[in-house]
Amino acid sequence: MTTVQSTGVDLTALTPKSTGSGKGMTASENRFLTLLVTQLKNQDPLNPMDNAEMTTQLAQISTVGGIETLNTTLQSLVASYAATQSMQATSMIGQGVLVPGSTLELKDGAATGGAMLDATADKVIVSITDKDGVLVSRIDLGPQAAGAVSFQWDGETEQGTAPAGRYGFAVTATRGETAVNATPLSYGRVTAVAPGASGATLSVGELGSFAFDDVKQVVQ
Repeated sequence: MTTVQSTGVDLTALTPKSTGSGKGMTASENRFLTLLVTQLKNQDPLNPMDNAEMTTQLAQISTVGGIETLNTTLQSLVASYAATQSMQATSMIGQGVLVPGSTLELKDGAATGGAMLDATADKVIVSITDKDGVLVSRIDLGPQAAGAVSFQWDGETEQGTAPAGRYGFAVTATRGETAVNATPLSYGRVTAVAPGASGATLSVGELGSFAFDDVKQVVQ
């Protein structure tokens, strides 16, 4: 006569209960346990699930719950970081900053710009052009370390003093015979800060809106 092996599991105890107020098992755990109970009820009595397999299934329930808890914690941390960043960003209102851009404004005989160097450079050259793309001035910044670097232009050209207005510029950098990537940075003043789910957004005058992380340097 064939003997049917018992799993030793109380299916009544495993049957999912309604969480009602939201406490207890999560929705994912409830669905997982429902599948497990269904599997136990419909298993082959001549080849039941062994204890090792049962333990593995139950361990997976804990893993699912742990992952959901971790996701909830991470979402809370991200929201907290965004709020903190927004508070910090408000202190930048009125500050001069360098953000991605390739224009500079000549006003009262002075213009500020910058560049982000991916590596140390032996030579950094700034080429300034007018609205028609005609070269009006070139500035040699000499050797510069990797990172953000700012520069000043007094508006002087070979033809005399350039009129006030907005100009374009490009930056080239080299180390020996090797070119160094140089990203141009425009200068502007932060006029407003808007909080957001993904962090603070800064309004930088005519340059537009930028993420907090777009600020490469604060320039006095």
